Amino acid sequence: MTSIRWLRNFLTDGKPQHTQGKIILPVEEQIRAWHTASRKMAWGIKKEEFNMIETPPSLSDDDRAEGFEGIALFYGFGNDGSGHADPVLSGKIAWEYAWKRKKGRLWQSPYINFDKPDAFRLRPGAPLRPRGFYFAKIQTGERFLTITVSRARRLFNSITGWGPEGFQFLCITHPHFTDLMSERNTPFMALADYDVAPYGFNDFFDVPQLFSSNRILGLGIGNVDQDYSGFGIPTLRICQFPAP
Repeated sequence: MTSIRWLRNFLTDGKPQHTQGKIILPVEEQIRAWHTASRKMAWGIKKEEFNMIETPPSLSDDDRAEGFEGIALFYGFGNDGSGHADPVLSGKIAWEYAWKRKKGRLWQSPYINFDKPDAFRLRPGAPLRPRGFYFAKIQTGERFLTITVSRARRLFNSITGWGPEGFQFLCITHPHFTDLMSERNTPFMALADYDVAPYGFNDFFDVPQLFSSNRILGLGIGNVDQDYSGFGIPTLRICQFPAP
């Protein structure tokens, strides 16, 4: 089914997906957000790429039983040299967009450095991210709410933690979650598929943490072996488009 056909169909019944007072937006609204961001930031996502977006997957009863809350659209930027996206660049680009949109209502830890491979990376063993658009079934943090990142990672099998998806979700497609965080209606997020070395010498024992207070979105770090009150570990299952 072409993107235009499924989008027309989806618009007829594409109501927001409500989950415990939260809203996962319909995919057509997420596409619109990607259009806007790409235009404002001159990312150069081509019209053809938007036209190739397939019919979004749906959640089964089994998915919901596993804690999945909805479907989100993400984008893999760059190239890691093996034909997959550059996962650090994919997060950095979304965070830069937030800096432009929020005009100073952001805070970033000085220990976060996207540009140093010995300070910031995709964790070893994490699934490689596809280039271009991809869907994922998502869970925004409640499933792993009182658990350390290191322990949660041992439970990952067909799921994984959020990496660039955390930045893209909060900064591009679902910025209203920042307000929900400020109101304590959804957990803060530990991005378990990233590693942070706070001193920049491959001493990877932290992960990025996204949180919000008084409508200010913050990017900090937390130790993988420590449980932080109020922080959940969002997870996803990547649904990559079939190869053209």
